[in-house]
Amino acid sequence: QVQLQESGPGLVKPSQTLSLTCTVSGGSITAYYWSWIRQPPGKGLEWMGAIAYSGSTYYSPSLKSRTSISRDTSKNQFTLQLSSVTPEDTAVYYCARGFGWSGGYAYWGQGTQVTVSS
Repeated sequence: QVQLQESGPGLVKPSQTLSLTCTVSGGSITAYYWSWIRQPPGKGLEWMGAIAYSGSTYYSPSLKSRTSISRDTSKNQFTLQLSSVTPEDTAVYYCARGFGWSGGYAYWGQGTQVTVSS
């Protein structure tokens, strides 16, 4: 059974960089596509970007300038970095495994709340 677990700080100050890690068990990140998705309070899900089995990445155009996704295959982890955060980046952040760059998610992490506040 594939399991994903997000980890990282729950509170980030404005203008700083948000960094989250997704640890995967039960399957290798060298297969499939691995996405970061967020849900701000009272809003819908927003796909942020993904890293493919090959290591290539693709980002949401609206977040591309601030987003970076990388991976550590030795730890079976992939990481999200979102720079220059503002309170509008406050959300529950999820990692998920899909069959393509976005959508078709078979497995999700439980989500982690990140609040941007001074």
